[in-house]
Amino acid sequence: MADDTPKIRNHIRRLRFEHGEMSQEELGKRAGVTRHTIMALEAGKYYPSLLLAFRIARAFGAGVEQVFDYADAGEPEQSASSESRKSEARTQAAEAR
Repeated sequence: MADDTPKIRNHIRRLRFEHGEMSQEELGKRAGVTRHTIMALEAGKYYPSLLLAFRIARAFGAGVEQVFDYADAGEPEQSASSESRKSEARTQAAEAR
């Protein structure tokens, strides 16, 4: 039986390492949560509130869509690098305007 539950994926771990190997503790402080919350988010065991999603994105100097993806049930999964390239292209296009 297929799992029809929508998925919210995140790129927190990759972004932490792209930002000088930021620790979970440091990200938690910047976002106003504990490192245990960051661990649970990275493991996909917890979905953030909208406010927390914005705080985490701001800690990376990124948009929410650069940190989190939404995949509807049955939608093929895209690799994080593919999604990151799309996000970067959207950001560059917006800046060019």
